[in-house]
Amino acid sequence: MKKNITIFALFSLIAFSSLAQEFRGLDKSPMDRSYLPDHFAHDRKFAPERKLGEAPIIRVDYSRPQKKGREVFGGLVKLNEVWRLGANEATEIKVYKDINIGGKALKMGTYSMFAIPTKDNWIIIFSSDLDYWGHYSYNKDHDVLRVETPVIENTELVEEFSIQFKGLEEGKAVMYIAWDMVRVELAVSY
Repeated sequence: MKKNITIFALFSLIAFSSLAQEFRGLDKSPMDRSYLPDHFAHDRKFAPERKLGEAPIIRVDYSRPQKKGREVFGGLVKLNEVWRLGANEATEIKVYKDINIGGKALKMGTYSMFAIPTKDNWIIIFSSDLDYWGHYSYNKDHDVLRVETPVIENTELVEEFSIQFKGLEEGKAVMYIAWDMVRVELAVSY
């Protein structure tokens, strides 16, 4: 019996150590999630009116690259080219009911988000393609919606790429997308 326990312990140690060696390191650009309404998944004190089981209006999953002293727009992110809107996997947005974003209709569903940034404006793209890394497989034929929005200069540096929502009044909000000294805003109505 003692021999069996020793063999089992030795086998478990070998199996665990080889498994542990297969794990890759942490992503340099961690994932984040934004909701409309903001704080949707957080503590009840932020959303006391929310009922249990109630869905948010929008959820966005994205990775947050950092500036780290680099030139972002026109350097790290090429101007006039499709960009994954963050890092790592393509940013995904889940819309839980039909909405208007940037003044255009977007049906309930899940989409990848991309951008074509320029110096003066960005085109935000909603695509039916899902579950792939980056923007390298981007296919314009799968675009569901494109919205153009002007670039706004930030008053303070945004070190980590960020997407956030701010409710304005019942049925209206703004989606903020910001990094470095740049942000764009998309009006959302639902």
